[in-house]
Amino acid sequence: MAFIPLHYRERLTMVNPHGDVGIVTLWSPVRVVRDHLARLGVDLGVDSSRIAVIGTLYGEGLPELLRNLLYNPQIHHLGLLGVDLGGSRESLLGFFQRGLEETLLLGRVVHRIIGTNHKLDDGVKPEDFQHPLRLVDLGKPGEEASDGSVREFFATLGPVSPVVLERREVAMPTFEVTRYPSDPRGHQILADTPLAAWKEVIHRLYRFGHRVTLPGKGERWELQNIKVVVREPVFESDALLREHGFDPEAFERYRRAILDPRLPPDQHYGYGNRLRGHFGTSDHDALSRAGAMLRGEPDSRHAFIALWDTGRDLLSDAPGHPCLVSLFARRFEGLLTLTAQFRTHNALQAWLMNVHGLMAIQAFLCAESGLRSGALTVISHSISIDPGGGGLERARGIHDFRNREQDEGDGFCQDSHGDFVISVDPDMGEIVVEHRFEGQRLHRYTGMSAEALERQLVRDCALSEIGHALYLGRELGRAEASLKRGRRKRM
Repeated sequence: MAFIPLHYRERLTMVNPHGDVGIVTLWSPVRVVRDHLARLGVDLGVDSSRIAVIGTLYGEGLPELLRNLLYNPQIHHLGLLGVDLGGSRESLLGFFQRGLEETLLLGRVVHRIIGTNHKLDDGVKPEDFQHPLRLVDLGKPGEEASDGSVREFFATLGPVSPVVLERREVAMPTFEVTRYPSDPRGHQILADTPLAAWKEVIHRLYRFGHRVTLPGKGERWELQNIKVVVREPVFESDALLREHGFDPEAFERYRRAILDPRLPPDQHYGYGNRLRGHFGTSDHDALSRAGAMLRGEPDSRHAFIALWDTGRDLLSDAPGHPCLVSLFARRFEGLLTLTAQFRTHNALQAWLMNVHGLMAIQAFLCAESGLRSGALTVISHSISIDPGGGGLERARGIHDFRNREQDEGDGFCQDSHGDFVISVDPDMGEIVVEHRFEGQRLHRYTGMSAEALERQLVRDCALSEIGHALYLGRELGRAEASLKRGRRKRM
Protein backbone atom coordinates (compact mmCIF):
# COMPACT_ATOMS: atom_id res chain seq x y z
CA MET A 1 0.00 0.00 0.00
CA ALA A 2 1.48 3.34 -1.06
CA PHE A 3 1.16 6.50 0.99
CA ILE A 4 -1.40 8.83 -0.62
CA PRO A 5 -1.95 12.11 1.24
CA LEU A 6 -5.45 13.58 1.30
CA HIS A 7 -4.32 16.88 2.79
CA TYR A 8 -1.28 19.15 2.47
CA ARG A 9 0.24 17.07 -0.32
CA GLU A 10 2.47 19.97 -1.34
CA ARG A 11 3.84 20.36 2.20
CA LEU A 12 4.82 16.73 2.69
CA THR A 13 8.18 15.23 1.71
CA MET A 14 7.87 11.69 0.42
CA VAL A 15 10.73 9.23 1.06
CA ASN A 16 9.54 5.68 0.33
CA PRO A 17 5.76 5.71 -0.31
CA HIS A 18 5.58 2.04 0.78
CA GLY A 19 7.23 2.68 4.16
CA ASP A 20 5.44 2.26 7.49
CA VAL A 21 7.02 5.18 9.39
CA GLY A 22 6.01 8.83 9.49
CA ILE A 23 8.27 11.57 10.87
CA VAL A 24 6.57 14.69 12.27
CA THR A 25 9.01 17.60 12.48
CA LEU A 26 6.62 19.86 14.47
CA TRP A 27 7.92 23.40 13.89
CA SER A 28 11.33 22.43 12.53
CA PRO A 29 11.91 22.68 8.75
CA VAL A 30 11.70 19.31 7.02
CA ARG A 31 15.08 19.89 5.35
CA VAL A 32 16.77 20.32 8.73
CA VAL A 33 15.28 17.10 10.11
CA ARG A 34 15.97 15.11 6.94
CA ASP A 35 19.63 16.20 6.94
CA HIS A 36 19.88 15.29 10.61
CA LEU A 37 18.50 11.80 9.97
CA ALA A 38 20.99 11.33 7.14
CA ARG A 39 23.88 12.30 9.44
CA LEU A 40 22.70 9.67 11.93
CA GLY A 41 22.80 7.02 9.20
CA VAL A 42 19.05 6.55 8.88
CA ASP A 43 18.13 4.89 5.60
CA LEU A 44 16.43 7.46 3.31
CA GLY A 45 16.42 5.35 0.17
CA VAL A 46 13.43 5.71 -2.12
CA ASP A 47 12.97 1.92 -2.32
CA SER A 48 14.47 0.77 0.97
CA SER A 49 13.66 3.32 3.70
CA ARG A 50 11.08 2.52 6.37
CA ILE A 51 10.13 6.22 6.29
CA ALA A 52 7.16 6.91 4.04
CA VAL A 53 6.76 10.64 4.65
CA ILE A 54 8.17 13.59 6.60
CA GLY A 55 6.09 16.65 7.41
CA THR A 56 5.72 19.58 9.78
CA LEU A 57 2.90 20.19 12.26
CA TYR A 58 2.41 23.86 13.01
CA GLY A 59 -0.37 23.28 15.55
CA GLU A 60 -3.43 23.78 13.34
CA GLY A 61 -2.63 20.88 11.02
CA LEU A 62 -3.57 18.13 13.47
CA PRO A 63 -7.04 17.35 11.98
CA GLU A 64 -5.45 16.91 8.54
CA LEU A 65 -2.62 14.79 9.92
CA LEU A 66 -5.06 12.43 11.64
CA ARG A 67 -7.12 12.05 8.46
CA ASN A 68 -3.98 11.34 6.43
CA LEU A 69 -3.08 8.60 8.91
CA LEU A 70 -6.55 7.05 8.73
CA TYR A 71 -6.33 6.98 4.93
CA ASN A 72 -2.88 5.42 5.11
CA PRO A 73 -3.17 2.67 7.74
CA GLN A 74 0.16 1.16 6.67
CA ILE A 75 1.81 3.82 8.88
CA HIS A 76 2.40 1.92 12.12
CA HIS A 77 5.11 4.14 13.65
CA LEU A 78 5.13 7.90 14.15
CA GLY A 79 8.27 9.68 15.33
CA LEU A 80 8.13 13.26 16.66
CA LEU A 81 11.45 14.96 15.94
CA GLY A 82 11.62 18.75 16.03
CA VAL A 83 11.35 22.02 17.87
CA ASP A 84 7.87 22.73 19.24
CA LEU A 85 6.80 26.36 19.48
CA GLY A 86 3.04 25.90 19.70
CA GLY A 87 2.18 22.86 21.79
CA SER A 88 1.93 20.48 18.81
CA ARG A 89 3.98 17.73 20.49
CA GLU A 90 1.75 17.67 23.58
CA SER A 91 -1.42 17.76 21.48
CA LEU A 92 -0.44 14.84 19.27
CA LEU A 93 0.79 12.74 22.20
CA GLY A 94 -2.29 13.64 24.23
CA PHE A 95 -4.68 12.63 21.45
CA PHE A 96 -3.43 9.05 21.40
CA GLN A 97 -2.43 8.68 25.06
CA ARG A 98 -5.28 10.47 26.92
CA GLY A 99 -8.08 10.87 24.38
CA LEU A 100 -10.81 13.50 24.06
CA GLU A 101 -13.45 15.20 26.18
CA GLU A 102 -16.40 17.39 25.21
CA THR A 103 -16.20 21.17 25.56
CA LEU A 104 -17.66 24.31 24.01
CA LEU A 105 -16.12 26.44 21.26
CA LEU A 106 -17.94 29.57 20.09
CA GLY A 107 -21.18 28.14 21.39
CA ARG A 108 -20.77 24.73 19.69
CA VAL A 109 -19.92 21.35 21.23
CA VAL A 110 -16.45 20.19 20.14
CA HIS A 111 -13.83 17.87 21.59
CA ARG A 112 -10.71 18.88 23.49
CA ILE A 113 -7.57 16.79 23.84
CA ILE A 114 -7.50 15.94 27.53
CA GLY A 115 -4.85 17.90 29.39
CA THR A 116 -4.53 20.55 26.66
CA ASN A 117 -6.54 23.44 25.25
CA HIS A 118 -6.37 21.98 21.73
CA LYS A 119 -9.87 21.54 20.29
CA LEU A 120 -10.87 19.21 17.46
CA ASP A 121 -13.99 18.23 15.59
CA ASP A 122 -15.49 14.82 16.37
CA GLY A 123 -14.71 13.33 12.94
CA VAL A 124 -11.63 11.43 14.14
CA LYS A 125 -11.23 9.77 17.53
CA PRO A 126 -8.35 7.65 18.90
CA GLU A 127 -10.48 4.49 18.74
CA ASP A 128 -10.98 4.96 14.98
CA PHE A 129 -7.49 3.66 14.25
CA GLN A 130 -7.48 0.01 13.22
CA HIS A 131 -4.23 -0.81 14.96
CA PRO A 132 -2.26 0.67 17.86
CA LEU A 133 -0.09 3.43 16.44
CA ARG A 134 3.38 3.46 17.95
CA LEU A 135 4.00 7.11 18.81
CA VAL A 136 7.50 8.07 20.03
CA ASP A 137 8.82 11.49 21.08
CA LEU A 138 12.35 11.68 19.65
CA GLY A 139 13.21 15.13 21.02
CA LYS A 140 14.93 17.94 19.15
CA PRO A 141 17.50 17.58 16.34
CA GLY A 142 21.05 18.10 17.55
CA GLU A 143 20.49 17.11 21.17
CA GLU A 144 22.63 14.20 22.37
CA ALA A 145 19.66 12.44 23.99
CA SER A 146 17.68 12.85 20.79
CA ASP A 147 20.38 11.20 18.71
CA GLY A 148 20.16 8.11 20.90
CA SER A 149 16.37 8.11 20.75
CA VAL A 150 16.39 8.26 16.95
CA ARG A 151 18.84 5.33 16.66
CA GLU A 152 16.85 3.26 19.15
CA PHE A 153 13.56 4.09 17.39
CA PHE A 154 14.71 2.73 14.05
CA ALA A 155 16.58 -0.19 15.60
CA THR A 156 13.42 -1.44 17.34
CA LEU A 157 10.92 -1.04 14.50
CA GLY A 158 10.62 -4.79 14.00
CA PRO A 159 9.49 -6.37 10.74
CA VAL A 160 7.00 -4.69 8.44
CA SER A 161 3.47 -5.89 9.18
CA PRO A 162 2.08 -8.04 6.32
CA VAL A 163 -1.53 -7.19 7.25
CA VAL A 164 -3.30 -5.05 4.64
CA LEU A 165 -5.76 -2.67 6.29
CA GLU A 166 -8.63 -0.73 4.80
CA ARG A 167 -8.25 2.94 3.95
CA ARG A 168 -10.72 5.21 5.67
CA GLU A 169 -11.57 8.66 4.33
CA VAL A 170 -13.10 11.21 6.72
CA ALA A 171 -14.16 14.54 5.27
CA MET A 172 -13.11 17.78 6.90
CA PRO A 173 -16.15 19.34 8.59
CA THR A 174 -17.44 22.86 8.12
CA PHE A 175 -17.70 24.55 11.50
CA GLU A 176 -21.07 26.26 11.88
CA VAL A 177 -20.32 29.60 13.49
CA THR A 178 -22.76 30.97 16.03
CA ARG A 179 -20.39 33.78 16.97
CA TYR A 180 -16.89 34.84 16.05
CA PRO A 181 -14.04 34.78 18.56
CA SER A 182 -13.09 37.85 20.55
CA ASP A 183 -12.44 38.84 24.14
CA PRO A 184 -16.05 39.40 25.25
CA ARG A 185 -14.89 41.98 27.81
CA GLY A 186 -12.50 43.89 25.55
CA HIS A 187 -14.63 45.73 22.99
CA GLN A 188 -14.08 49.48 22.67
CA ILE A 189 -15.79 51.71 20.13
CA LEU A 190 -14.82 55.21 19.09
CA ALA A 191 -17.37 57.00 16.90
CA ASP A 192 -18.23 60.55 15.91
CA THR A 193 -22.01 60.46 16.48
CA PRO A 194 -24.42 58.51 18.70
CA LEU A 195 -26.10 56.82 15.74
CA ALA A 196 -22.79 55.67 14.24
CA ALA A 197 -21.78 54.32 17.66
CA TRP A 198 -25.10 52.48 18.05
CA LYS A 199 -24.71 50.71 14.70
CA GLU A 200 -21.22 49.61 15.71
CA VAL A 201 -22.56 48.31 19.06
CA ILE A 202 -25.16 46.19 17.26
CA HIS A 203 -22.54 44.94 14.81
CA ARG A 204 -20.25 43.84 17.64
CA LEU A 205 -23.07 42.05 19.48
CA TYR A 206 -24.37 40.37 16.34
CA ARG A 207 -20.92 39.12 15.33
CA PHE A 208 -19.28 38.44 18.71
CA GLY A 209 -22.09 38.19 21.30
CA HIS A 210 -22.12 35.13 23.56
CA ARG A 211 -25.36 33.15 23.68
CA VAL A 212 -26.58 33.09 27.28
CA THR A 213 -29.85 32.24 29.00
CA LEU A 214 -31.00 34.71 31.65
CA PRO A 215 -33.42 33.68 34.42
CA GLY A 216 -36.93 34.81 33.53
CA LYS A 217 -35.78 36.49 30.31
CA GLY A 218 -34.66 33.70 28.02
CA GLU A 219 -31.89 33.80 25.43
CA ARG A 220 -29.67 36.85 24.95
CA TRP A 221 -26.59 37.66 22.86
CA GLU A 222 -24.31 39.31 25.41
CA LEU A 223 -20.99 41.11 25.75
CA GLN A 224 -19.49 42.58 28.90
CA ASN A 225 -18.00 45.97 29.63
CA ILE A 226 -18.36 47.49 26.18
CA LYS A 227 -16.90 50.98 26.24
CA VAL A 228 -18.21 53.47 23.69
CA VAL A 229 -16.80 56.96 23.22
CA VAL A 230 -18.94 59.38 21.23
CA ARG A 231 -16.69 62.22 20.16
CA GLU A 232 -19.45 64.57 19.01
CA PRO A 233 -22.56 63.90 21.12
CA VAL A 234 -25.19 65.84 19.18
CA PHE A 235 -28.89 65.06 18.88
CA GLU A 236 -29.76 63.34 15.61
CA SER A 237 -32.51 64.86 13.50
CA ASP A 238 -36.04 63.49 13.69
CA ALA A 239 -35.78 62.37 10.07
CA LEU A 240 -32.62 60.37 10.77
CA LEU A 241 -34.14 58.73 13.83
CA ARG A 242 -37.25 57.72 11.85
CA GLU A 243 -35.05 56.35 9.08
CA HIS A 244 -33.52 53.95 11.61
CA GLY A 245 -36.83 52.87 13.11
CA PHE A 246 -37.04 55.15 16.15
CA ASP A 247 -39.83 57.46 17.37
CA PRO A 248 -38.46 61.01 17.74
CA GLU A 249 -41.31 62.01 20.08
CA ALA A 250 -40.45 59.15 22.42
CA PHE A 251 -36.85 60.37 22.44
CA GLU A 252 -37.99 63.88 23.31
CA ARG A 253 -40.16 62.62 26.17
CA TYR A 254 -37.25 60.57 27.47
CA ARG A 255 -34.89 63.57 27.40
CA ARG A 256 -37.38 65.53 29.52
CA ALA A 257 -38.07 62.67 31.93
CA ILE A 258 -34.40 62.02 32.70
CA LEU A 259 -34.16 65.52 34.18
CA ASP A 260 -37.46 65.35 36.15
CA PRO A 261 -36.85 64.91 39.91
CA ARG A 262 -40.33 63.47 40.51
CA LEU A 263 -40.79 59.72 40.88
CA PRO A 264 -42.89 58.60 37.93
CA PRO A 265 -46.32 57.30 39.00
CA ASP A 266 -46.66 53.52 39.19
CA GLN A 267 -42.89 53.05 38.73
CA HIS A 268 -40.31 51.80 41.19
CA TYR A 269 -37.63 54.28 40.15
CA GLY A 270 -36.83 56.99 37.65
CA TYR A 271 -33.42 58.25 36.53
CA GLY A 272 -34.40 61.88 37.08
CA ASN A 273 -35.63 61.04 40.56
CA ARG A 274 -32.44 59.12 41.40
CA LEU A 275 -30.35 62.05 40.17
CA ARG A 276 -32.31 64.87 41.77
CA GLY A 277 -34.62 63.67 44.54
CA HIS A 278 -34.22 60.09 45.72
CA PHE A 279 -31.30 60.57 48.09
CA GLY A 280 -32.21 62.88 50.95
CA THR A 281 -34.76 65.66 50.96
CA SER A 282 -36.12 67.59 48.00
CA ASP A 283 -33.27 70.11 48.11
CA HIS A 284 -30.71 67.36 47.53
CA ASP A 285 -30.40 67.77 43.77
CA ALA A 286 -27.16 65.95 42.96
CA LEU A 287 -27.24 67.03 39.32
CA SER A 288 -27.52 70.73 40.14
CA ARG A 289 -24.92 70.33 42.88
CA ALA A 290 -22.48 68.76 40.42
CA GLY A 291 -23.04 71.62 37.96
CA ALA A 292 -22.45 74.25 40.65
CA MET A 293 -19.31 72.43 41.81
CA LEU A 294 -17.88 72.48 38.29
CA ARG A 295 -18.73 76.16 37.90
CA GLY A 296 -16.78 76.98 41.07
CA GLU A 297 -13.96 74.48 40.51
CA PRO A 298 -13.92 73.41 36.84
CA ASP A 299 -11.13 70.87 37.34
CA SER A 300 -12.83 69.11 40.24
CA ARG A 301 -13.01 65.33 40.10
CA HIS A 302 -15.80 65.13 42.68
CA ALA A 303 -18.69 65.40 40.22
CA PHE A 304 -19.56 61.74 40.56
CA ILE A 305 -23.18 60.72 41.03
CA ALA A 306 -24.29 57.22 42.00
CA LEU A 307 -27.83 56.23 41.09
CA TRP A 308 -27.58 52.78 42.65
CA ASP A 309 -29.02 52.67 46.18
CA THR A 310 -27.28 49.65 47.73
CA GLY A 311 -29.59 49.54 50.76
CA ARG A 312 -32.70 49.37 48.59
CA ASP A 313 -31.46 47.83 45.34
CA LEU A 314 -29.25 45.06 46.74
CA LEU A 315 -29.86 44.57 50.45
CA SER A 316 -33.67 44.57 50.35
CA ASP A 317 -36.32 42.77 48.34
CA ALA A 318 -37.73 45.97 46.87
CA PRO A 319 -38.73 45.54 43.21
CA GLY A 320 -37.26 47.56 40.35
CA HIS A 321 -33.55 48.35 39.93
CA PRO A 322 -31.97 51.07 37.79
CA CYS A 323 -29.80 50.10 34.83
CA LEU A 324 -27.94 53.43 34.80
CA VAL A 325 -25.85 53.27 37.96
CA SER A 326 -23.39 56.18 37.87
CA LEU A 327 -22.30 59.41 36.16
CA PHE A 328 -18.93 61.14 36.22
CA ALA A 329 -18.57 64.66 34.85
CA ARG A 330 -15.08 66.03 34.28
CA ARG A 331 -13.55 68.96 32.42
CA PHE A 332 -10.93 67.44 30.15
CA GLU A 333 -8.99 69.34 27.49
CA GLY A 334 -11.21 72.35 28.17
CA LEU A 335 -14.52 70.54 27.57
CA LEU A 336 -17.06 68.92 29.87
CA THR A 337 -16.92 65.16 29.35
CA LEU A 338 -19.47 62.76 30.79
CA THR A 339 -18.96 59.06 31.58
CA ALA A 340 -21.98 56.88 32.30
CA GLN A 341 -22.02 53.31 33.59
CA PHE A 342 -24.92 50.95 32.98
CA ARG A 343 -25.40 47.77 34.95
CA THR A 344 -27.38 46.19 32.12
CA HIS A 345 -28.26 47.47 28.67
CA ASN A 346 -30.78 46.55 25.99
CA ALA A 347 -28.77 47.36 22.89
CA LEU A 348 -31.51 47.37 20.25
CA GLN A 349 -34.25 49.28 22.03
CA ALA A 350 -32.64 51.30 24.82
CA TRP A 351 -29.01 52.15 24.04
CA LEU A 352 -29.51 55.04 21.64
CA MET A 353 -32.41 56.49 23.64
CA ASN A 354 -30.28 56.28 26.79
CA VAL A 355 -27.50 58.16 25.01
CA HIS A 356 -29.93 60.92 24.03
CA GLY A 357 -30.93 61.13 27.69
CA LEU A 358 -27.27 61.36 28.70
CA MET A 359 -26.77 64.17 26.21
CA ALA A 360 -29.66 66.01 27.89
CA ILE A 361 -27.88 65.56 31.25
CA GLN A 362 -24.63 66.76 29.71
CA ALA A 363 -26.37 69.84 28.27
CA PHE A 364 -27.87 70.56 31.73
CA LEU A 365 -24.44 70.30 33.38
CA CYS A 366 -22.93 72.57 30.74
CA ALA A 367 -25.61 75.20 31.40
CA GLU A 368 -25.06 74.96 35.16
CA SER A 369 -21.25 75.02 34.97
CA GLY A 370 -20.69 77.36 32.04
CA LEU A 371 -18.53 74.73 30.29
CA ARG A 372 -18.77 73.57 26.69
CA SER A 373 -19.76 70.00 25.91
CA GLY A 374 -17.12 67.37 25.11
CA ALA A 375 -17.05 63.62 24.53
CA LEU A 376 -19.57 61.21 26.01
CA THR A 377 -18.45 57.76 27.23
CA VAL A 378 -20.87 54.91 27.88
CA ILE A 379 -19.73 51.76 29.69
CA SER A 380 -22.18 48.84 29.64
CA HIS A 381 -21.31 46.08 32.09
CA SER A 382 -23.79 43.66 30.55
CA ILE A 383 -25.17 44.60 27.14
CA SER A 384 -27.26 42.28 25.04
CA ILE A 385 -29.61 41.69 22.14
CA ASP A 386 -32.91 39.89 22.64
CA PRO A 387 -33.17 37.72 19.50
CA GLY A 388 -36.87 37.06 20.08
CA GLY A 389 -39.80 39.06 18.78
CA GLY A 390 -38.01 40.09 15.59
CA GLY A 391 -34.92 41.27 17.45
CA LEU A 392 -32.57 38.95 15.58
CA GLU A 393 -33.90 40.09 12.20
CA ARG A 394 -33.51 43.75 13.16
CA ALA A 395 -29.97 43.18 14.47
CA ARG A 396 -29.05 41.37 11.26
CA GLY A 397 -30.44 44.25 9.20
CA ILE A 398 -28.43 46.83 11.16
CA HIS A 399 -25.33 44.64 10.92
CA ASP A 400 -25.72 44.31 7.13
CA PHE A 401 -26.43 48.04 6.71
CA ARG A 402 -23.35 48.94 8.72
CA ASN A 403 -21.23 46.60 6.59
CA ARG A 404 -22.55 48.14 3.36
CA GLU A 405 -21.66 51.59 4.66
CA GLN A 406 -18.15 50.34 5.42
CA ASP A 407 -17.79 48.71 1.99
CA GLU A 408 -19.08 51.77 0.13
CA GLY A 409 -16.95 54.24 2.09
CA ASP A 410 -13.68 55.71 0.94
CA GLY A 411 -11.67 53.33 3.14
CA PHE A 412 -10.13 56.21 5.10
CA CYS A 413 -9.58 55.42 8.77
CA GLN A 414 -9.11 58.36 11.10
CA ASP A 415 -6.57 57.18 13.63
CA SER A 416 -6.61 59.07 16.90
CA HIS A 417 -2.92 58.17 17.37
CA GLY A 418 -1.85 60.18 14.34
CA ASP A 419 -0.52 59.70 10.81
CA PHE A 420 2.65 58.28 9.24
CA VAL A 421 4.85 59.36 6.36
CA ILE A 422 6.94 56.59 4.79
CA SER A 423 10.05 57.12 2.70
CA VAL A 424 13.16 55.21 1.64
CA ASP A 425 16.70 56.37 2.35
CA PRO A 426 18.80 54.56 -0.29
CA ASP A 427 22.08 55.97 1.02
CA MET A 428 21.53 54.54 4.48
CA GLY A 429 19.71 51.46 3.14
CA GLU A 430 16.73 52.10 5.43
CA ILE A 431 12.99 52.59 5.43
CA VAL A 432 12.01 55.74 7.32
CA VAL A 433 8.62 56.15 9.04
CA GLU A 434 7.76 59.54 10.52
CA HIS A 435 4.99 59.60 13.12
CA ARG A 436 3.04 62.86 12.84
CA PHE A 437 0.11 64.37 14.70
CA GLU A 438 -1.68 67.52 13.55
CA GLY A 439 1.29 68.45 11.39
CA GLN A 440 3.96 67.91 14.02
CA ARG A 441 6.61 65.19 13.77
CA LEU A 442 6.58 63.15 16.97
CA HIS A 443 9.03 60.35 16.25
CA ARG A 444 11.22 58.90 13.51
CA TYR A 445 11.41 55.14 13.05
CA THR A 446 14.03 53.48 10.85
CA GLY A 447 14.64 49.89 9.81
CA MET A 448 15.92 47.76 6.95
CA SER A 449 12.69 45.77 6.55
CA ALA A 450 8.94 46.12 6.94
CA GLU A 451 9.06 43.54 9.72
CA ALA A 452 11.59 45.59 11.71
CA LEU A 453 9.36 48.67 11.46
CA GLU A 454 6.31 46.63 12.37
CA ARG A 455 7.91 45.52 15.64
CA GLN A 456 8.76 49.09 16.59
CA LEU A 457 5.26 50.39 15.83
CA VAL A 458 3.63 47.57 17.79
CA ARG A 459 5.99 48.15 20.71
CA ASP A 460 4.97 51.81 20.93
CA CYS A 461 1.23 51.18 20.38
CA ALA A 462 1.60 53.74 17.62
CA LEU A 463 -1.68 52.85 15.84
CA SER A 464 -5.21 52.40 17.11
CA GLU A 465 -7.23 51.52 13.99
CA ILE A 466 -7.01 48.10 12.33
CA GLY A 467 -7.79 49.62 8.93
CA HIS A 468 -4.94 52.08 9.36
CA ALA A 469 -2.61 49.27 10.43
CA LEU A 470 -3.45 47.18 7.36
CA TYR A 471 -2.92 50.17 5.08
CA LEU A 472 0.40 51.00 6.72
CA GLY A 473 1.48 47.37 6.35
CA ARG A 474 0.87 47.52 2.59
CA GLU A 475 2.85 50.73 2.31
CA LEU A 476 5.74 49.31 4.33
CA GLY A 477 5.78 46.31 2.00
CA ARG A 478 6.04 48.62 -1.02
CA ALA A 479 8.81 50.59 0.67
CA GLU A 480 10.78 47.39 1.37
CA ALA A 481 10.38 46.29 -2.26
CA SER A 482 11.59 49.70 -3.42
CA LEU A 483 14.59 49.49 -1.11
CA LYS A 484 15.50 46.05 -2.46
CA ARG A 485 15.23 47.24 -6.05
CA GLY A 486 17.61 50.08 -5.25
CA ARG A 487 20.10 47.63 -3.78
CA ARG A 488 19.98 45.43 -6.87
CA LYS A 489 20.62 48.42 -9.12
CA ARG A 490 23.70 49.37 -7.10
CA MET A 491 25.04 45.84 -7.32
